Amino acid sequence: MNAAIPEGQGLYDPANEHDACGVGFVAHIRGKKSHSIIEQGLLILKNLDHRGAVGADPLMGDGAGILIQIPDGFFREEMARQGISLPQPGDYGVGMVFLPKESASRLACQEEIERAVRSEHQVVLGWRDVPIDHALPMSPTVRAREPVIRQIFIGRGPDVMVTDALERKLYVIRRSAANAIQALGLKHSKEFYQPSMSARTIVYKGLLLADQVGEYYTDLKDPRCISAMALAHQRFSTNTFPTWQLAHPFRMIAHNGEINTVRGNYNWMRAREKGTSSPLLGADLEKLWPLIYPGQSDSASFDNALELLVMGGYSLAHAMMMLIPEAWESHTLMDEKRSAFYKYHAAMIEPWDGPAAVAFTDGRQIGATLDRNGLRPARYLVTDDDLVVMASEAGVLPIAEERIVKKWRLQPGKMFLIDLDQGRIIDDAELKDTLARTKPYQDWLSRINIKLDDLPVPKNVAMNRASAPLLDLQQAFGYSQEDLKFILEPMATSGEEATGSMGNDSPLAVLSNRSKPLFNYFRQLFAQVTNPPIDP
Repeated sequence: MNAAIPEGQGLYDPANEHDACGVGFVAHIRGKKSHSIIEQGLLILKNLDHRGAVGADPLMGDGAGILIQIPDGFFREEMARQGISLPQPGDYGVGMVFLPKESASRLACQEEIERAVRSEHQVVLGWRDVPIDHALPMSPTVRAREPVIRQIFIGRGPDVMVTDALERKLYVIRRSAANAIQALGLKHSKEFYQPSMSARTIVYKGLLLADQVGEYYTDLKDPRCISAMALAHQRFSTNTFPTWQLAHPFRMIAHNGEINTVRGNYNWMRAREKGTSSPLLGADLEKLWPLIYPGQSDSASFDNALELLVMGGYSLAHAMMMLIPEAWESHTLMDEKRSAFYKYHAAMIEPWDGPAAVAFTDGRQIGATLDRNGLRPARYLVTDDDLVVMASEAGVLPIAEERIVKKWRLQPGKMFLIDLDQGRIIDDAELKDTLARTKPYQDWLSRINIKLDDLPVPKNVAMNRASAPLLDLQQAFGYSQEDLKFILEPMATSGEEATGSMGNDSPLAVLSNRSKPLFNYFRQLFAQVTNPPIDP
Protein backbone atom coordinates (compact mmCIF):
# COMPACT_ATOMS: atom_id res chain seq x y z
CA MET A 1 0.00 0.00 0.00
CA ASN A 2 1.11 3.57 -0.66
CA ALA A 3 3.16 4.95 2.21
CA ALA A 4 0.89 8.01 2.53
CA ILE A 5 -2.19 5.91 3.19
CA PRO A 6 -2.58 4.54 6.73
CA GLU A 7 -3.33 0.85 7.04
CA GLY A 8 -6.75 -0.13 8.32
CA GLN A 9 -6.48 -1.17 11.95
CA GLY A 10 -8.96 -1.84 14.74
CA LEU A 11 -12.10 0.20 14.08
CA TYR A 12 -10.24 2.57 11.70
CA ASP A 13 -10.87 2.13 7.98
CA PRO A 14 -9.18 4.54 5.50
CA ALA A 15 -12.27 4.21 3.28
CA ASN A 16 -14.14 6.47 5.73
CA GLU A 17 -12.18 9.64 4.90
CA HIS A 18 -14.35 12.44 3.41
CA ASP A 19 -14.17 16.09 2.17
CA ALA A 20 -14.59 18.36 -0.95
CA CYS A 21 -12.70 20.15 -3.81
CA GLY A 22 -12.72 22.86 -6.52
CA VAL A 23 -13.21 22.55 -10.29
CA GLY A 24 -13.38 24.90 -13.27
CA PHE A 25 -12.89 25.20 -16.99
CA VAL A 26 -12.45 27.82 -19.69
CA ALA A 27 -13.23 27.20 -23.35
CA HIS A 28 -13.52 29.11 -26.61
CA ILE A 29 -17.00 28.36 -27.97
CA ARG A 30 -15.82 28.29 -31.60
CA GLY A 31 -12.87 26.03 -30.87
CA LYS A 32 -10.19 28.68 -31.42
CA LYS A 33 -6.94 27.36 -29.93
CA SER A 34 -4.47 29.59 -28.10
CA HIS A 35 -1.88 29.49 -25.35
CA SER A 36 -4.01 32.07 -23.51
CA ILE A 37 -6.65 29.39 -22.81
CA ILE A 38 -4.06 27.27 -21.00
CA GLU A 39 -2.80 30.30 -19.07
CA GLN A 40 -6.36 31.10 -18.01
CA GLY A 41 -6.96 27.47 -17.03
CA LEU A 42 -3.89 27.64 -14.77
CA LEU A 43 -5.11 30.96 -13.33
CA ILE A 44 -8.47 29.34 -12.51
CA LEU A 45 -6.51 26.66 -10.71
CA LYS A 46 -4.55 29.23 -8.69
CA ASN A 47 -7.75 31.05 -7.76
CA LEU A 48 -9.27 27.79 -6.53
CA ASP A 49 -6.32 27.32 -4.20
CA HIS A 50 -8.49 27.79 -1.09
CA ARG A 51 -10.56 24.77 -2.19
CA GLY A 52 -7.60 22.40 -1.85
CA ALA A 53 -6.17 20.80 1.24
CA VAL A 54 -2.81 21.61 2.82
CA GLY A 55 -1.71 19.85 5.98
CA ALA A 56 1.08 20.54 8.44
CA ASP A 57 3.50 20.53 5.49
CA PRO A 58 2.67 23.72 3.52
CA LEU A 59 4.31 22.29 0.38
CA MET A 60 2.09 19.21 0.24
CA GLY A 61 -1.49 19.33 -0.98
CA ASP A 62 -3.98 16.74 -2.18
CA GLY A 63 -3.20 17.13 -5.86
CA ALA A 64 -4.04 19.37 -8.80
CA GLY A 65 -4.02 19.18 -12.58
CA ILE A 66 -5.22 20.41 -15.95
CA LEU A 67 -6.72 18.69 -19.00
CA ILE A 68 -6.17 20.27 -22.44
CA GLN A 69 -6.47 19.36 -26.10
CA ILE A 70 -3.38 17.78 -27.67
CA PRO A 71 -1.09 20.64 -28.83
CA ASP A 72 -0.23 19.07 -32.20
CA GLY A 73 2.21 21.71 -33.48
CA PHE A 74 4.15 21.70 -30.22
CA PHE A 75 4.47 17.90 -30.07
CA ARG A 76 5.32 17.76 -33.79
CA GLU A 77 8.31 20.06 -33.31
CA GLU A 78 9.43 18.33 -30.11
CA MET A 79 9.33 14.83 -31.65
CA ALA A 80 11.06 16.06 -34.82
CA ARG A 81 14.10 16.75 -32.61
CA GLN A 82 14.24 12.99 -31.99
CA GLY A 83 13.91 12.30 -35.71
CA ILE A 84 10.27 11.17 -35.36
CA SER A 85 7.71 12.52 -37.80
CA LEU A 86 4.17 12.50 -36.41
CA PRO A 87 1.15 11.67 -38.64
CA GLN A 88 -1.67 14.14 -39.23
CA PRO A 89 -3.72 15.32 -36.21
CA GLY A 90 -6.27 12.63 -35.33
CA ASP A 91 -4.06 9.87 -36.78
CA TYR A 92 -1.99 9.48 -33.60
CA GLY A 93 -2.54 9.46 -29.88
CA VAL A 94 -0.49 10.51 -26.87
CA GLY A 95 -0.31 8.54 -23.65
CA MET A 96 0.75 10.32 -20.46
CA VAL A 97 2.39 7.71 -18.22
CA PHE A 98 3.57 7.69 -14.59
CA LEU A 99 6.34 5.08 -14.29
CA PRO A 100 8.26 3.57 -11.34
CA LYS A 101 11.63 5.10 -10.49
CA GLU A 102 13.20 1.65 -10.20
CA SER A 103 14.67 0.96 -13.65
CA ALA A 104 13.75 -2.73 -14.06
CA SER A 105 10.11 -2.11 -13.13
CA ARG A 106 10.01 0.97 -15.34
CA LEU A 107 11.32 -0.94 -18.37
CA ALA A 108 8.88 -3.79 -17.70
CA CYS A 109 5.96 -1.33 -17.65
CA GLN A 110 7.09 0.35 -20.89
CA GLU A 111 7.51 -3.00 -22.61
CA GLU A 112 4.03 -4.06 -21.51
CA ILE A 113 2.51 -0.88 -23.00
CA GLU A 114 4.40 -1.42 -26.27
CA ARG A 115 3.27 -5.06 -26.33
CA ALA A 116 -0.35 -3.93 -25.92
CA VAL A 117 0.08 -1.43 -28.79
CA ARG A 118 1.44 -4.10 -31.12
CA SER A 119 -1.19 -6.66 -30.12
CA GLU A 120 -3.87 -4.14 -31.17
CA HIS A 121 -2.06 -3.65 -34.52
CA GLN A 122 -1.16 -0.03 -33.87
CA VAL A 123 2.26 1.62 -34.21
CA VAL A 124 4.68 2.76 -31.47
CA LEU A 125 6.06 6.04 -32.84
CA GLY A 126 8.30 6.81 -29.88
CA TRP A 127 8.67 7.98 -26.29
CA ARG A 128 9.25 11.45 -24.89
CA ASP A 129 10.51 12.44 -21.45
CA VAL A 130 8.15 15.05 -20.06
CA PRO A 131 10.28 18.04 -19.00
CA ILE A 132 9.70 19.07 -15.41
CA ASP A 133 11.17 21.77 -13.18
CA HIS A 134 13.32 19.89 -10.67
CA ALA A 135 14.22 23.15 -8.93
CA LEU A 136 10.60 23.74 -7.88
CA PRO A 137 10.30 23.71 -4.06
CA MET A 138 8.41 20.54 -3.13
CA SER A 139 7.66 18.62 0.01
CA PRO A 140 10.20 15.82 0.67
CA THR A 141 7.22 13.45 1.04
CA VAL A 142 5.93 14.40 -2.42
CA ARG A 143 9.40 14.23 -3.96
CA ALA A 144 9.94 10.74 -2.54
CA ARG A 145 6.78 9.51 -4.28
CA GLU A 146 7.33 11.41 -7.53
CA PRO A 147 7.10 9.07 -10.54
CA VAL A 148 9.11 9.14 -13.75
CA ILE A 149 6.79 10.87 -16.24
CA ARG A 150 6.95 9.98 -19.94
CA GLN A 151 4.72 10.27 -22.99
CA ILE A 152 4.20 7.53 -25.58
CA PHE A 153 3.15 8.45 -29.12
CA ILE A 154 1.00 5.86 -30.90
CA GLY A 155 0.13 5.95 -34.61
CA ARG A 156 -3.00 4.37 -36.09
CA GLY A 157 -2.70 1.01 -37.79
CA PRO A 158 -4.03 0.06 -41.24
CA ASP A 159 -7.31 -1.28 -39.78
CA VAL A 160 -8.22 2.05 -38.13
CA MET A 161 -9.79 4.57 -40.47
CA VAL A 162 -11.14 7.39 -38.26
CA THR A 163 -10.17 9.16 -35.03
CA ASP A 164 -13.11 7.67 -33.08
CA ALA A 165 -11.86 4.16 -33.91
CA LEU A 166 -8.33 5.15 -32.83
CA GLU A 167 -9.75 6.47 -29.55
CA ARG A 168 -11.31 3.06 -28.88
CA LYS A 169 -8.04 1.30 -29.73
CA LEU A 170 -6.11 3.58 -27.37
CA TYR A 171 -8.68 2.84 -24.67
CA VAL A 172 -8.23 -0.92 -25.13
CA ILE A 173 -4.42 -0.54 -25.21
CA ARG A 174 -4.42 1.43 -21.96
CA ARG A 175 -6.73 -1.00 -20.17
CA SER A 176 -4.91 -4.08 -21.48
CA ALA A 177 -1.52 -2.73 -20.42
CA ALA A 178 -2.80 -1.76 -16.96
CA ASN A 179 -4.35 -5.21 -16.42
CA ALA A 180 -1.19 -6.96 -17.62
CA ILE A 181 1.04 -4.90 -15.30
CA GLN A 182 -1.29 -5.61 -12.37
CA ALA A 183 -1.07 -9.33 -13.20
CA LEU A 184 2.74 -9.21 -13.27
CA GLY A 185 2.72 -8.18 -9.61
CA LEU A 186 5.82 -6.01 -10.01
CA LYS A 187 7.30 -4.75 -6.77
CA HIS A 188 6.87 -1.12 -7.86
CA SER A 189 3.72 -1.54 -9.98
CA LYS A 190 1.70 0.71 -7.63
CA GLU A 191 3.73 3.64 -8.97
CA PHE A 192 2.51 2.88 -12.52
CA TYR A 193 -0.46 4.88 -13.80
CA GLN A 194 -1.68 6.28 -17.12
CA PRO A 195 -3.36 9.69 -16.55
CA SER A 196 -4.48 9.82 -20.18
CA MET A 197 -4.14 8.07 -23.54
CA SER A 198 -6.08 9.79 -26.29
CA ALA A 199 -5.94 11.22 -29.79
CA ARG A 200 -7.72 14.38 -28.59
CA THR A 201 -6.81 15.24 -24.99
CA ILE A 202 -3.91 15.05 -22.56
CA VAL A 203 -3.78 15.40 -18.76
CA TYR A 204 -1.00 17.09 -16.77
CA LYS A 205 -1.54 16.40 -13.08
CA GLY A 206 0.15 15.25 -9.89
CA LEU A 207 0.44 15.52 -6.14
CA LEU A 208 0.97 19.25 -6.56
CA LEU A 209 -0.35 22.52 -5.17
CA ALA A 210 -2.58 24.64 -7.39
CA ASP A 211 0.15 27.14 -8.23
CA GLN A 212 2.74 24.40 -8.90
CA VAL A 213 1.09 22.70 -11.91
CA GLY A 214 2.09 25.36 -14.45
CA GLU A 215 5.60 25.58 -12.98
CA TYR A 216 6.24 21.84 -12.58
CA TYR A 217 5.24 20.93 -16.15
CA THR A 218 7.30 23.26 -18.34
CA ASP A 219 5.27 22.18 -21.42
CA LEU A 220 2.44 24.33 -20.09
CA LYS A 221 4.64 27.46 -20.21
CA ASP A 222 5.57 27.03 -23.87
CA PRO A 223 3.68 29.45 -26.19
CA ARG A 224 3.47 26.64 -28.78
CA CYS A 225 1.33 24.66 -26.34
CA ILE A 226 -2.21 25.66 -27.38
CA SER A 227 -5.75 24.45 -26.75
CA ALA A 228 -9.35 25.61 -27.20
CA MET A 229 -10.28 24.46 -23.70
CA ALA A 230 -8.71 23.82 -20.33
CA LEU A 231 -10.29 21.86 -17.47
CA ALA A 232 -8.61 22.42 -14.09
CA HIS A 233 -9.07 20.85 -10.66
CA GLN A 234 -7.73 21.40 -7.15
CA ARG A 235 -8.33 18.40 -4.91
CA PHE A 236 -9.51 18.07 -1.34
CA SER A 237 -9.38 14.30 -0.80
CA THR A 238 -12.90 12.95 -0.47
CA ASN A 239 -12.89 9.18 -0.06
CA THR A 240 -9.18 8.44 -0.36
CA PHE A 241 -5.80 9.80 0.65
CA PRO A 242 -3.72 12.04 -1.64
CA THR A 243 -1.62 10.26 -4.29
CA TRP A 244 -0.17 11.20 -7.67
CA GLN A 245 -2.67 8.89 -9.39
CA LEU A 246 -5.83 10.23 -7.74
CA ALA A 247 -5.31 13.90 -8.56
CA HIS A 248 -7.88 15.27 -11.02
CA PRO A 249 -8.72 15.73 -13.85
CA PHE A 250 -9.22 12.12 -14.84
CA ARG A 251 -9.50 11.11 -18.50
CA MET A 252 -12.96 12.60 -19.01
CA ILE A 253 -14.07 14.29 -15.79
CA ALA A 254 -13.16 16.52 -12.87
CA HIS A 255 -15.45 16.26 -9.89
CA ASN A 256 -16.37 18.30 -6.82
CA GLY A 257 -18.35 16.49 -4.14
CA GLU A 258 -18.99 12.86 -3.35
CA ILE A 259 -20.70 9.94 -5.02
CA ASN A 260 -22.12 8.20 -1.96
CA THR A 261 -23.62 5.26 -3.86
CA VAL A 262 -20.18 4.25 -5.17
CA ARG A 263 -20.01 0.90 -3.35
CA GLY A 264 -23.34 -0.21 -4.81
CA ASN A 265 -22.42 1.20 -8.24
CA TYR A 266 -19.14 -0.71 -8.16
CA ASN A 267 -20.89 -3.95 -7.23
CA TRP A 268 -23.48 -3.52 -9.98
CA MET A 269 -20.77 -2.82 -12.55
CA ARG A 270 -18.95 -6.00 -11.51
CA ALA A 271 -22.20 -7.99 -11.66
CA ARG A 272 -22.91 -6.79 -15.21
CA GLU A 273 -19.46 -7.45 -16.67
CA LYS A 274 -20.31 -10.80 -18.23
CA GLY A 275 -23.64 -9.58 -19.60
CA THR A 276 -22.26 -6.43 -21.26
CA SER A 277 -21.92 -6.22 -25.04
CA SER A 278 -20.98 -3.51 -27.55
CA PRO A 279 -21.00 -3.68 -31.36
CA LEU A 280 -18.18 -1.11 -31.40
CA LEU A 281 -15.86 -2.75 -28.85
CA GLY A 282 -16.86 -6.33 -29.71
CA ALA A 283 -14.44 -8.95 -28.36
CA ASP A 284 -12.21 -6.16 -26.97
CA LEU A 285 -14.65 -5.85 -24.04
CA GLU A 286 -13.08 -8.90 -22.41
CA LYS A 287 -9.73 -7.07 -22.25
CA LEU A 288 -11.22 -4.24 -20.16
CA TRP A 289 -12.27 -6.11 -17.02
CA PRO A 290 -12.05 -5.40 -14.16
CA LEU A 291 -13.32 -1.93 -14.95
CA ILE A 292 -12.72 -0.52 -11.45
CA TYR A 293 -9.71 -1.45 -9.31
CA PRO A 294 -9.87 -1.62 -5.51
CA GLY A 295 -8.56 1.54 -3.86
CA GLN A 296 -9.79 3.95 -6.52
CA SER A 297 -11.66 7.07 -5.47
CA ASP A 298 -15.34 7.58 -6.23
CA SER A 299 -14.35 10.08 -8.95
CA ALA A 300 -11.93 7.64 -10.60
CA SER A 301 -14.60 4.92 -10.53
CA PHE A 302 -17.16 7.26 -12.08
CA ASP A 303 -14.67 8.26 -14.78
CA ASN A 304 -14.12 4.59 -15.64
CA ALA A 305 -17.87 4.00 -15.98
CA LEU A 306 -18.34 7.12 -18.15
CA GLU A 307 -15.42 6.17 -20.36
CA LEU A 308 -16.83 2.67 -20.95
CA LEU A 309 -20.23 4.07 -21.99
CA VAL A 310 -18.70 6.65 -24.35
CA MET A 311 -16.29 4.14 -25.92
CA GLY A 312 -19.21 1.72 -26.26
CA GLY A 313 -21.07 4.17 -28.49
CA TYR A 314 -23.09 6.55 -26.29
CA SER A 315 -22.60 10.28 -26.79
CA LEU A 316 -20.96 12.14 -23.93
CA ALA A 317 -24.19 13.90 -22.88
CA HIS A 318 -26.22 10.67 -23.19
CA ALA A 319 -23.79 8.80 -20.93
CA MET A 320 -23.84 11.61 -18.34
CA MET A 321 -27.66 11.58 -18.30
CA MET A 322 -27.57 7.83 -17.64
CA LEU A 323 -25.06 8.10 -14.79
CA ILE A 324 -26.36 11.29 -13.11
CA PRO A 325 -30.06 11.60 -14.02
CA GLU A 326 -32.14 14.55 -12.90
CA ALA A 327 -35.04 13.99 -10.47
CA TRP A 328 -37.62 12.47 -12.81
CA GLU A 329 -39.60 9.87 -10.83
CA SER A 330 -42.13 12.27 -9.29
CA HIS A 331 -41.73 15.14 -11.76
CA THR A 332 -45.32 15.48 -12.98
CA LEU A 333 -44.53 18.40 -15.32
CA MET A 334 -41.65 16.67 -17.14
CA ASP A 335 -42.15 15.93 -20.84
CA GLU A 336 -43.34 12.33 -21.28
CA LYS A 337 -40.61 11.50 -23.78
CA ARG A 338 -37.87 12.72 -21.44
CA SER A 339 -39.42 10.85 -18.52
CA ALA A 340 -39.53 7.70 -20.67
CA PHE A 341 -35.84 8.19 -21.52
CA TYR A 342 -34.89 8.17 -17.83
CA LYS A 343 -37.26 5.33 -16.98
CA TYR A 344 -35.84 3.17 -19.76
CA HIS A 345 -32.23 3.74 -18.73
CA ALA A 346 -33.04 3.27 -15.02
CA ALA A 347 -33.53 -0.41 -15.83
CA MET A 348 -30.05 -0.52 -17.42
CA ILE A 349 -27.88 1.26 -14.89
CA GLU A 350 -28.23 2.73 -11.40
CA PRO A 351 -27.64 6.47 -10.82
CA TRP A 352 -24.28 7.51 -9.38
CA ASP A 353 -25.87 9.64 -6.71
CA GLY A 354 -24.65 12.16 -4.16
CA PRO A 355 -23.77 15.84 -3.78
CA ALA A 356 -21.76 16.32 -6.97
CA ALA A 357 -20.76 18.90 -9.58
CA VAL A 358 -19.05 17.18 -12.49
CA ALA A 359 -17.22 18.86 -15.37
CA PHE A 360 -16.68 16.55 -18.34
CA THR A 361 -15.08 16.56 -21.79
CA ASP A 362 -14.04 14.30 -24.67
CA GLY A 363 -11.91 16.93 -26.39
CA ARG A 364 -14.70 17.99 -28.78
CA GLN A 365 -17.36 18.91 -26.23
CA ILE A 366 -16.99 20.24 -22.72
CA GLY A 367 -19.71 20.73 -20.14
CA ALA A 368 -20.88 20.30 -16.59
CA THR A 369 -23.80 18.83 -14.69
CA LEU A 370 -25.12 19.08 -11.16
CA ASP A 371 -26.66 16.38 -8.99
CA ARG A 372 -30.43 16.28 -8.59
CA ASN A 373 -30.34 18.06 -5.20
CA GLY A 374 -27.97 20.81 -6.32
CA LEU A 375 -25.78 20.50 -3.23
CA ARG A 376 -22.60 21.60 -5.01
CA PRO A 377 -22.00 25.03 -6.54
CA ALA A 378 -21.32 25.60 -10.25
CA ARG A 379 -21.38 29.07 -11.78
CA TYR A 380 -20.70 30.06 -15.35
CA LEU A 381 -20.44 33.11 -17.58
CA VAL A 382 -20.19 33.82 -21.31
CA THR A 383 -18.19 36.76 -22.73
CA ASP A 384 -18.66 38.82 -25.87
CA ASP A 385 -15.52 37.27 -27.41
CA ASP A 386 -16.90 33.69 -27.17
CA LEU A 387 -15.23 32.57 -23.94
CA VAL A 388 -17.09 30.39 -21.48
CA VAL A 389 -15.91 30.11 -17.89
CA MET A 390 -17.43 27.60 -15.44
CA ALA A 391 -16.22 26.97 -11.90
CA SER A 392 -17.23 26.03 -8.40
CA GLU A 393 -16.71 29.70 -7.49
CA ALA A 394 -17.67 33.02 -9.05
CA GLY A 395 -14.82 35.34 -10.06
CA VAL A 396 -12.15 32.75 -10.85
CA LEU A 397 -10.94 34.91 -13.77
CA PRO A 398 -10.62 38.72 -13.80
CA ILE A 399 -13.14 39.51 -16.55
CA ALA A 400 -14.53 43.02 -16.96
CA GLU A 401 -18.27 43.24 -16.33
CA GLU A 402 -18.92 44.91 -19.69
CA ARG A 403 -17.49 41.86 -21.51
CA ILE A 404 -19.99 39.47 -19.89
CA VAL A 405 -23.10 38.74 -21.96
CA LYS A 406 -24.53 36.03 -19.71
CA LYS A 407 -23.95 35.00 -16.12
CA TRP A 408 -25.81 32.26 -14.30
CA ARG A 409 -25.49 29.17 -12.12
CA LEU A 410 -25.99 25.53 -12.92
CA GLN A 411 -29.26 24.38 -11.37
CA PRO A 412 -30.08 21.02 -9.73
CA GLY A 413 -30.07 18.17 -12.26
CA LYS A 414 -29.28 20.52 -15.16
CA MET A 415 -26.55 20.14 -17.78
CA PHE A 416 -24.48 22.75 -19.60
CA LEU A 417 -22.63 21.76 -22.80
CA ILE A 418 -20.36 23.54 -25.27
CA ASP A 419 -19.84 21.86 -28.64
CA LEU A 420 -16.48 23.12 -29.93
CA ASP A 421 -17.01 21.55 -33.38
CA GLN A 422 -20.41 23.20 -33.86
CA GLY A 423 -19.20 26.38 -32.14
CA ARG A 424 -22.21 26.83 -29.86
CA ILE A 425 -23.64 26.31 -26.40
CA ILE A 426 -26.34 23.66 -26.18
CA ASP A 427 -28.71 24.38 -23.31
CA ASP A 428 -30.23 21.76 -21.02
CA ALA A 429 -33.69 21.68 -22.62
CA GLU A 430 -32.45 21.28 -26.21
CA LEU A 431 -29.85 18.71 -25.23
CA LYS A 432 -32.19 16.46 -23.26
CA ASP A 433 -35.22 16.83 -25.52
CA THR A 434 -33.12 15.91 -28.55
CA LEU A 435 -31.76 12.78 -26.87
CA ALA A 436 -35.19 11.82 -25.53
CA ARG A 437 -36.64 11.90 -29.07
CA THR A 438 -33.91 9.95 -30.86
CA LYS A 439 -35.42 6.57 -29.91
CA PRO A 440 -39.01 5.41 -29.21
CA TYR A 441 -38.45 4.94 -25.47
CA GLN A 442 -42.16 5.15 -24.64
CA ASP A 443 -42.97 2.40 -27.13
CA TRP A 444 -40.16 0.20 -25.82
CA LEU A 445 -41.35 0.64 -22.24
CA SER A 446 -44.95 -0.24 -23.11
CA ARG A 447 -43.83 -3.45 -24.84
CA ILE A 448 -41.15 -4.53 -22.37
CA ASN A 449 -42.21 -3.40 -18.88
CA ILE A 450 -44.51 -5.56 -16.78
CA LYS A 451 -46.32 -3.70 -13.99
CA LEU A 452 -47.36 -5.82 -11.02
CA ASP A 453 -50.42 -3.60 -10.47
CA ASP A 454 -51.71 -4.51 -13.94
CA LEU A 455 -51.54 -8.27 -13.41
CA PRO A 456 -54.87 -10.06 -12.88
CA VAL A 457 -55.81 -10.81 -9.27
CA PRO A 458 -55.29 -14.52 -8.53
CA LYS A 459 -58.39 -16.43 -7.46
CA ASN A 460 -58.92 -19.01 -4.70
CA VAL A 461 -55.68 -18.28 -2.87
CA ALA A 462 -55.38 -20.30 0.30
CA MET A 463 -54.18 -18.17 3.21
CA ASN A 464 -51.82 -19.98 5.57
CA ARG A 465 -52.27 -18.70 9.10
CA ALA A 466 -49.39 -19.19 11.48
CA SER A 467 -50.33 -21.49 14.32
CA ALA A 468 -47.85 -20.00 16.76
CA PRO A 469 -49.00 -17.18 19.09
CA LEU A 470 -48.18 -13.64 17.93
CA LEU A 471 -45.84 -13.02 20.89
CA ASP A 472 -43.76 -16.11 20.01
CA LEU A 473 -43.45 -14.94 16.40
CA GLN A 474 -42.42 -11.43 17.50
CA GLN A 475 -39.73 -12.85 19.75
CA ALA A 476 -38.50 -15.26 17.09
CA PHE A 477 -38.19 -12.62 14.42
CA GLY A 478 -37.20 -9.68 16.62
CA TYR A 479 -40.26 -7.45 16.15
CA SER A 480 -41.06 -5.09 19.02
CA GLN A 481 -44.30 -3.25 19.78
CA GLU A 482 -42.59 -0.14 18.43
CA ASP A 483 -41.97 -1.84 15.07
CA LEU A 484 -45.64 -2.82 14.87
CA LYS A 485 -46.99 0.57 15.87
CA PHE A 486 -44.64 2.95 14.03
CA ILE A 487 -43.52 0.93 11.00
CA LEU A 488 -45.89 -1.89 10.07
CA GLU A 489 -49.19 -0.21 10.98
CA PRO A 490 -48.60 2.96 8.87
CA MET A 491 -47.46 0.77 5.95
CA ALA A 492 -50.56 -1.40 6.20
CA THR A 493 -53.05 1.45 6.58
CA SER A 494 -51.65 4.00 4.09
CA GLY A 495 -49.42 1.90 1.81
CA GLU A 496 -46.51 4.27 2.47
CA GLU A 497 -43.24 3.89 4.27
CA ALA A 498 -43.33 5.22 7.82
CA THR A 499 -41.67 8.57 8.48
CA GLY A 500 -39.44 8.81 11.53
CA SER A 501 -36.71 11.02 12.88
CA MET A 502 -33.30 11.20 11.20
CA GLY A 503 -31.47 10.07 14.34
CA ASN A 504 -31.10 6.45 15.33
CA ASP A 505 -29.57 5.78 18.70
CA SER A 506 -30.38 2.05 18.75
CA PRO A 507 -27.42 -0.12 19.72
CA LEU A 508 -25.77 -2.02 16.90
CA ALA A 509 -27.63 -5.24 16.15
CA VAL A 510 -24.42 -7.25 16.32
CA LEU A 511 -23.86 -6.08 19.92
CA SER A 512 -27.44 -6.70 21.10
CA ASN A 513 -28.34 -9.69 23.29
CA ARG A 514 -31.81 -9.79 21.71
CA SER A 515 -32.85 -11.36 18.42
CA LYS A 516 -32.94 -8.84 15.60
CA PRO A 517 -34.36 -8.95 12.06
CA LEU A 518 -31.69 -9.60 9.42
CA PHE A 519 -31.98 -6.12 7.89
CA ASN A 520 -31.14 -4.47 11.26
CA TYR A 521 -27.57 -5.64 10.75
CA PHE A 522 -27.19 -3.26 7.79
CA ARG A 523 -27.12 0.51 7.47
CA GLN A 524 -27.72 2.63 4.39
CA LEU A 525 -24.74 4.74 3.31
CA PHE A 526 -25.45 8.46 3.03
CA ALA A 527 -23.70 11.64 1.97
CA GLN A 528 -20.87 12.54 4.34
CA VAL A 529 -20.00 15.80 2.60
CA THR A 530 -22.92 18.11 3.30
CA ASN A 531 -21.01 20.48 5.52
CA PRO A 532 -22.21 23.16 5.15
CA PRO A 533 -25.51 21.46 4.21
CA ILE A 534 -25.88 23.65 1.12
CA ASP A 535 -22.51 24.77 -0.22
CA PRO A 536 -22.95 28.51 -0.82
